[in-house]
Amino acid sequence: MPFARRPLSPVRRRVAQALAVTGAAALLLTGCGSSDSSSSASATGSAAAATPGDGGKRTVKDATGKAVDVPAEPKRIVTLTQEDLDAVLALGVKPVGITNGQGLAEPPAYLKDKVQGVPVVGNLLQPVMDKVIAAKPDLILAGDMQDEQVLKQLREITPATLVTMAPTDDWKLAFRGIGNAVNKLDQANKVIGDYEAKAAKAGGELTGNKGAAVSIVRWNPTGPSWMEKKQFASGVALDMGLTRPAAQDKDGNAHSPALSLEKLNEIDGDWLFLSTLTDDGRSALKDVQSKPAYQELKAVKNNHAVTVDGSVWSTRGGPLAADVVIGDFSKALGGN
Repeated sequence: MPFARRPLSPVRRRVAQALAVTGAAALLLTGCGSSDSSSSASATGSAAAATPGDGGKRTVKDATGKAVDVPAEPKRIVTLTQEDLDAVLALGVKPVGITNGQGLAEPPAYLKDKVQGVPVVGNLLQPVMDKVIAAKPDLILAGDMQDEQVLKQLREITPATLVTMAPTDDWKLAFRGIGNAVNKLDQANKVIGDYEAKAAKAGGELTGNKGAAVSIVRWNPTGPSWMEKKQFASGVALDMGLTRPAAQDKDGNAHSPALSLEKLNEIDGDWLFLSTLTDDGRSALKDVQSKPAYQELKAVKNNHAVTVDGSVWSTRGGPLAADVVIGDFSKALGGN
C-alpha cells in the first residue's frame, strides 16, 4: 500500500502555489551556487562560527541559539521590525518586504524615504502570511519574535527565518548578528566603529553641556517611564559622554514602571527629552504639562524640555536611528 501523503498546512499550501507560479527557474536559483565564506559571529553577534554549506548556504545561530541555514548571499529579505529594517538599510541592502513602525500605521518617518515602493507585509511583529509569501523571501529577519506559532508559519515560507534579538541584547550586538546573517559582518563592524567615533566627536562639541545629566522619558497614557542606562537612546547618550540623573542611573535595557504625579521628580535632569508612541500618550503629556508638578521640574523651568520622535527614541535601535538621536542631542545641547 502506498504511503498516504500528509495534508499541507494552509501556509505551506500557499507557498507551494506561489512556487508553482514562479516556475522551475526559481527552484533552480535556490539550489545552485556555493560559498566558502565564513564568519566568527552568530546572528546575535556572539562568537559562534558560520560554516559553509551545500547549495550556496551558510549556517548561523540566531538570537535564541538556534542553528539556521541561510543563503550565502541573500537576495530577497523580509524584515519584521524596524530594528531589522534599520540594520539592513545601514548595510546597503534594500528589503523586499517590511512592517510598519512601532506604534505606527506606516514605516518610521526617518526610514520612509529609503523604502519607497517596498511592500508592507504587516504591522510590527504581526506579519500577514499571504503578503510575506507574495514577497518570495529567501531570508526573514524576525526581530525579537516570541510567538512560536508565528515562527512556525514563517519557517514554512522559508526555513531561513531568524530571531535577531534576545530580550537582553543591545542594538550593537543585534546589528552585528544581522550583519553576519547577511554575510556583511565586516561592514557591520565598520558601521559601529564609525558610529562610535561620530558619537564621541558630537559629545565633545557640546561646549557648555558636555557631560550634562539627560533625562530620557517615554510618556505613556498611564504616565511617564524613564529609560534605563542600557536602553537604546540612553546608550547613545553615554557614548556621547552624557550622563543620567541619579534616579535614572540604573543598569538594564527597559523602561521604568509608569510614574505617578507624586514621583514626577524622577524624570528631572539638566535636560529632559520626552517622546510618545501613541495619540493617547501625546494627549496624556499635553494634559500634564499644565500641572504644577510638571511646571516645577528644573528642566522645564530652564526651558530644557525637548520633544523627540518616539518611533526612533523608544525603540531598541539601530545605526540609522542612532544617527538621528545624535543629531537630536546635538541640536538641543548646542553641538556643531
